[in-house]
Amino acid sequence: MIIAKDIHKTYRQADNILRVVKGVSVEIADGEAVGIVGPSGAGKSTLLHILGGLDKPSQGEVNFFGDDLYTMADEARAALRNAHIGFVFQAYHLLPELTALENVILPAMIKNNSRKTSHIELEGVKLLEMVGLGSRLTHRPDQLSGGEQQRVAIARALVNRPQVVFCDEPTGNLDSASGILVMDILLNLNARDKQTLVIVTHEEKIAKRLGRVIHIRDGELETTPANAV
Repeated sequence: MIIAKDIHKTYRQADNILRVVKGVSVEIADGEAVGIVGPSGAGKSTLLHILGGLDKPSQGEVNFFGDDLYTMADEARAALRNAHIGFVFQAYHLLPELTALENVILPAMIKNNSRKTSHIELEGVKLLEMVGLGSRLTHRPDQLSGGEQQRVAIARALVNRPQVVFCDEPTGNLDSASGILVMDILLNLNARDKQTLVIVTHEEKIAKRLGRVIHIRDGELETTPANAV
């Protein structure tokens, strides 16, 4: 599904050059559940954003089902992300003025040229029911707990039925029970629907639940023993 070759990401700060990702090459197959782990500042989130078409690499290429994400026009890449890629972030990024249902269906409305149809609304309701929030459709984010907001964010990521869902520390702001519930939802989707998952995490217990783990340190891939997380 995703083939990334020789990915570099460099930032210039005044007279300093910060090399965040240094020659990383990875492949992710359709239907995999993959973790990206490493210490803080290792380049995990930067690599995730590059793989998902959010952040252009300084060097290298990312192929998504044969299409190079960063040679296509910005508008085409945005359309591809909207149709085929879902994102779940640590900070939720819900729009505070919208209800849970409105937040969920927003990407589908964008895909549908801002038109809200009964089909889109029904899909949003079904997704919120799937994540256990069928009774919270009209609640705004400030009326929801952190775990509930993250479940809304998961439903939003799924509304266009993407081929891959990228998650950046999806349990980082949650208590232990909410974090387990969020991971159960994501992994059940992977097992039931073969939804490809790519999850950045620093938590060993989460990494152990994933099918494969990519280790990164100081912007480079680490070679680890076969029995290591």
